[in-house]
Amino acid sequence: LRFILMDYHLQWDEADYGGISVLRLLPDKVWKPDIVLFNNADGNYEVRYKSNVLIYPNGEVLWVPPAIYQSSCTIDVTYFPFDQQTCIMKFGSWTFNGDQVSLALYNDKNFVDLSDYWKSGTWDIINVPAFLNVYDEYPTETDITFYIIIRRKTLFYTVNLILPTVLISFLCVLVFYLPAEAGEKVTLGISILLSLVVFLLLVSKILPPTSLVL
Repeated sequence: LRFILMDYHLQWDEADYGGISVLRLLPDKVWKPDIVLFNNADGNYEVRYKSNVLIYPNGEVLWVPPAIYQSSCTIDVTYFPFDQQTCIMKFGSWTFNGDQVSLALYNDKNFVDLSDYWKSGTWDIINVPAFLNVYDEYPTETDITFYIIIRRKTLFYTVNLILPTVLISFLCVLVFYLPAEAGEKVTLGISILLSLVVFLLLVSKILPPTSLVL
């Protein structure tokens, strides 16, 4: 998380203070806007580890605290496990409006740099566009919204869900090719039924627990 703000009260001339080019202060000693994640899911709106704030002679205040945010996301399982989801994270000031705190994207980039992203074993991040929202009904209310577009990795579900389904379906058809007088026909049918029951128990644990289908 990166905060950059300008505070003219914190400007100084380097020549007057022995060439000091940067100050490092505790975050509680410097005013910062109360930027929070609006759609927070864990109820904790504060940064857990409060790193030092860097202040430069031109009044620029830089704060880069490490943070872990938890947000809710609506899951559409229509094309599961070949689904793609879009999760939204909306940041803004809790008490200040757009006239008091002017929000802007870092370096005017409308996307998130994923060079430091550690790949997940479950999801692939396709893109993370960012937008500065200004609402017509409330022009002073602004926020920055990130749209996290993710795609589910399908290898696990292909091996544990799709392939067993195809094999069980093939065995069901195979029963009709056995002679009617063969005793193994009933045995194979009962075995397939038991396998199907056990497989349904496994599927119920693999499928996402949601009823939203578009």
